[in-house]
Amino acid sequence: MATLKYLNGYSPSLQQQVQALIDKNQLGSWLEQRYPPQTQHLIQSDAALYDYTQRLKQQHMRSSDPVSKVFYDTRMHVIDNALGQHQFVSRVQGSKLKRKNEIKVSAILKTLPEPLLRMVVVHELAHLREKEHNKSFYQLCQHMEADYHQLELDLRLFLTLRG
Repeated sequence: MATLKYLNGYSPSLQQQVQALIDKNQLGSWLEQRYPPQTQHLIQSDAALYDYTQRLKQQHMRSSDPVSKVFYDTRMHVIDNALGQHQFVSRVQGSKLKRKNEIKVSAILKTLPEPLLRMVVVHELAHLREKEHNKSFYQLCQHMEADYHQLELDLRLFLTLRG
């Protein structure tokens, strides 16, 4: 059985099911059934990603700190164990300390279905309120995206398929 590095935290029975799909060469067709080609998205530019993120933030987190920058990062890779990253940048301007929130999303998400992009953006937006991956963090993610945990698993399956 090959190592399923993106599924390490999941139960052995789930890992066995995924391995069976891989062994039968059916993981790709299973994912294609869940995410037909029409679930691909047109959010290809940094400006479109920023607008998309702002809409999600406005819908679910109006009172949170503003996000000043959102962009696709071509250097961010799955090997670094991250598909999204939030940064809290502080800069001194005159006598004031300016704090800005920035979100980077891996460019690999340009090629994946929109629900998976949404899951990563929701995850990074949740960090505006909750810095740690704790219970409240995941509750907030589920509030913004009801299928958050399933989408996270599906994203890991896409990554497993890509190798």
